[in-house]
Amino acid sequence: MQHVSAHEAKARFGHLLDTARREPVVIERHGRAVAVVLSKEDYDALNDIKLLQLREEIKLGIADLERGAYTDYQSEELPQLAERIKAAGRERLAKQ
Repeated sequence: MQHVSAHEAKARFGHLLDTARREPVVIERHGRAVAVVLSKEDYDALNDIKLLQLREEIKLGIADLERGAYTDYQSEELPQLAERIKAAGRERLAKQ
């Protein structure tokens, strides 16, 4: 995986696109990675993986519901629940 500065990416955009067709390219701004450019094929493959994972999680959730493993929430509790779910997701991503 190549790393290029945002300035270089802007100055050599055509070259950036050619490189991204072969391998992902990390674009850095002020020494910090801010974006990744990758081929359409790689992007599609990542989306396919995410979709498979989502489908598996949905299947597990449905199985939990069918065997009665769920918690009833009141509507006023839902904003706090949503925040807990988001925080858990951010934590999981940080570990990867």
